[in-house]
Amino acid sequence: MSTFLKRINEGLHDMCYIWAKEMKSIVQDEGVLLFFIVVPLVYPLLYSWIYNNEVVREVPVAIVDMSNSQLSRQFIRQFDASPDTRVAYRCNDMEDAKDLVEKQVCHGILYFPPEFENNIYRMEQAHLGVYCDMSLMLTYKAIYSTAMAVAQNINAQLQIKMSNNPTDREDQILVQPLQAEGVQMFNPTGGYGNFILPGVLILIIQQTLLLGIGLSAGTARENNRYKDLVPISRHYNGLFRIVLGKALCYFMIYAVLAAYLCLVVPRMFHFTTLIDIKEAGIIVPYILSCIFFGMFLSCMVRYRENVILLVVFTSLPLLFLAGMSWPQSAIPRFLQVISWIFPSTFGVRAYVRMDLMDATMSDVQLEYQALWIQVLIYFFATCIVYRYQLIHTRHHALDRLNEMKKNVQEMRERKNSELRVKN
Repeated sequence: MSTFLKRINEGLHDMCYIWAKEMKSIVQDEGVLLFFIVVPLVYPLLYSWIYNNEVVREVPVAIVDMSNSQLSRQFIRQFDASPDTRVAYRCNDMEDAKDLVEKQVCHGILYFPPEFENNIYRMEQAHLGVYCDMSLMLTYKAIYSTAMAVAQNINAQLQIKMSNNPTDREDQILVQPLQAEGVQMFNPTGGYGNFILPGVLILIIQQTLLLGIGLSAGTARENNRYKDLVPISRHYNGLFRIVLGKALCYFMIYAVLAAYLCLVVPRMFHFTTLIDIKEAGIIVPYILSCIFFGMFLSCMVRYRENVILLVVFTSLPLLFLAGMSWPQSAIPRFLQVISWIFPSTFGVRAYVRMDLMDATMSDVQLEYQALWIQVLIYFFATCIVYRYQLIHTRHHALDRLNEMKKNVQEMRERKNSELRVKN
């Protein structure tokens, strides 16, 4: 019994030593400190500040009015009166307008053909060209939706003018026989920040953890004589004390950062958020799964630069696979299966539903269980790869010991030969 307690005490002491050593290496490594502290603190503020306005206003548009009629001028006045768009330029032809769009001076073109008003008064359908810069989705939405709203308003006025109804009620029924009211659920402002920020905040936790752990592993290999992940030391003599010691260090840092990202940042910029501290328990298995996933992947990192090449380019695809920018139901099945590998898939979905849709822990039980399953899978996977690293370290330690013995033996033989020569 005393031997068992002694081993437990020794394991806890070594785990605390590894935790302290890992914390010290994080503080001393500028690259790891950048991804573990600076990026999670600063990047969400920058991202939130950029999208804090939620929608774009006064998008500049070029006008090509070949009709020069009363109806086209009415359309332009109503279009310019919208808060989303403004008439910035009036061009003589389409070539001039295209040049302005290419130079990014304006983001769209309204083209009125010469027969625009004549077709309407001849009871024929008139056509209006709306050209939008599709490289910016927010400006495209502002220009297109404003043009559609103005067109519907003018259509209604023309219908009323031609109908000769005796009452205003009949005019109202004529232009709007079925009244529909749109209600924006879960994003009442209709803004881009409320839509994208929650998923980005959760993804930042995973990506910075993978980058930081990978850089730390690359540094450990570069500083090791045999390029092993586990150094030769009596404190690194057990599997669980190594894995748990390192994981405890990462968890302590990101428990604070996750509270900052999920509870502080949205409230600082007044984004819609319904999650509170009690429901933030979903973050615990998410952080643990990201830690063990990062430790598992870090065993493949040979040099510090490799982790940046492996992790950074995956940020945008992972955001899509989580179902934020693209509906989950529209993602191909094989890509959905691939997305189950990453903790961000279940973490983003659960957090967004709780943060924006007021879901409870029971509503996200599937994602919650999936995250704990990932914790177990990646924990044992990390133990396996670290076991492999321990075996390599022990072999190298034996090689080093044999080398030292050989050197000592050679020194003894050299001294003995020198003594014999003197005698």
